[in-house]
Amino acid sequence: MVSLPHRSVLHGAVSAPCLCCPKGKDQFDNLEKHTQWGIDVLEKYIKFVKERTEIELSYAKQLRNLSKKYQPKKNSKEEEEYRYTSTRAFLATLNEMNDYAGQHEVISENMTSLITGELTRYVQELKQERKSHFHDGRKAQQHIETCWKQLEASKRRFERDCKEADRAQQYFEKMDADINVTKADVEKARQQAQLRHQMAEDSKAEYSSTLQKFNSEQHEHYYTHIPNIFQKIQEMEERRIVRIGESMKTFAEVDRQVIPIIGKCLDEITKAAESVDHKNDSQMVIEAFKSGFEPPGDIEFEDFTQPMKRTVSESSLSNSRGDGKSEPKFGGKSKGKLWPFIKKNKLSLKLGAGPEDFSNLPPEQRRKKLQQKVDELNRDIQKELDQRDALTKMKDVYIKNPQMGDAASVDHRLSELAQNIEKLRLEVQKFEGWLAEVEGRLPARNEQPRRQSGMYEPQNPSAVNSCAQDRESPDGSYTEEQSQETEMKVPATDFDDEFDDEEPLPTIGTCKALYTFEGQNEGTISVAEGEMLYVIEEDKGDGWTRIRRNEDEEGYVPTSYVEVYLDKNAKGAMTYI
Repeated sequence: MVSLPHRSVLHGAVSAPCLCCPKGKDQFDNLEKHTQWGIDVLEKYIKFVKERTEIELSYAKQLRNLSKKYQPKKNSKEEEEYRYTSTRAFLATLNEMNDYAGQHEVISENMTSLITGELTRYVQELKQERKSHFHDGRKAQQHIETCWKQLEASKRRFERDCKEADRAQQYFEKMDADINVTKADVEKARQQAQLRHQMAEDSKAEYSSTLQKFNSEQHEHYYTHIPNIFQKIQEMEERRIVRIGESMKTFAEVDRQVIPIIGKCLDEITKAAESVDHKNDSQMVIEAFKSGFEPPGDIEFEDFTQPMKRTVSESSLSNSRGDGKSEPKFGGKSKGKLWPFIKKNKLSLKLGAGPEDFSNLPPEQRRKKLQQKVDELNRDIQKELDQRDALTKMKDVYIKNPQMGDAASVDHRLSELAQNIEKLRLEVQKFEGWLAEVEGRLPARNEQPRRQSGMYEPQNPSAVNSCAQDRESPDGSYTEEQSQETEMKVPATDFDDEFDDEEPLPTIGTCKALYTFEGQNEGTISVAEGEMLYVIEEDKGDGWTRIRRNEDEEGYVPTSYVEVYLDKNAKGAMTYI
């Protein structure tokens, strides 16, 4: 009989795990789980990068919204504030932050294209490759298992045939030794034994061939097929590891590429911050709000030990009027009739819009406003001129090529433009005249202050009169004449008669006129420079003080035109200079 080799001989000394045994299957399963884990890690990294790109986009959007939120609005007061170096630096910071946000958008775009997109495609390819390798491995495993089953079947058949041959041989020998058995039975048993021996020999030959074939297939399986499959899986896994490492490097490089540009943005912010000039900003504030007035002189001591006589103020008024000055247009008014008119006049000053010539402003501010108005009108004139030139060219084209249009169709528009230009030029001339007037009256820097208390140098009457006619007080707070837009007409009612029988207001102090004032509006009173008068109502914050010359002559004068000395015993007494 042929002895069968032990199964362990078939599985000894191999370089790869035996996939026919449970241990080999476990190793193959472990490799499958590990490669799936590697793909999960790759997908997790892709998700991480994708969320990073979303954060970058959200951050960039928030930065842009923040920059837009604090940008100055066009044609607004905020736009004028950006002429200072500090606010211009802030505007530069806003613009640089907008560029800074753009770099974060670049980071998001590059990470999406270079990492997320590439790795997503690579994962799909990796899944297909892994599926192919494990399919080949399982196919090889199934093949070697099939060969092993064939070997087992051949071995069991050979074993069975050998046992049948032994039994047939023993039966033949028993029949041959028995004398009672016929010769025919013995011959039959001998033939049966020979047949069984021949079958055993055939099974032996088949089993030997199957065994050799299996050993060859097993050697090929463990030393060629499986190592090749494992090698491919190993290369696939190593490529995955290299790829994720390269992606992490790209992750850092994408950030590093924008660092120079971000650095430039930060450098520009620093440069803008260094350009802030506090001296320049302060000078701009001075230029914007300076009034053009000279500061007042020293206040001299006035002796109040001597009794003050009312005839002094009357004589000073008569003297000032006797020096060739025009008589005041406003005469004495009874106290009862004076109050309603004054209220209406002051109300119109408060509620009305500013005069067209900006005479309610200080000289320097008035000059700037007039200059701005002249520049604005000149720009409007230039626009009208450009339109006129364009229409003139169009008319010439129509004349040369009548099929393109009617030349007479633009004549009406040209006429309108000519009228508009003429109106604008007249406006420019008017404002330029006011501007020249203001620039001629602004004091030079080296002039001495004209205002002094106690003793005053005589002033040129014509200059004083022109100042009054120009409707400008020294501090720019009073405008004698008012435009039609500033007047608020109040219908006359019986309210005017309610004050006919009122008691005269008590005197609360005295005042001295610093300048000559021609009271031309109803409710005002004319005063001469140096004249002493009585104060019966102090300034309520609107720039007017109510004074009295005698029992029948009282009214309002600008507070800046008088120097007030309130009685200390009067309620709320204070001194205005």
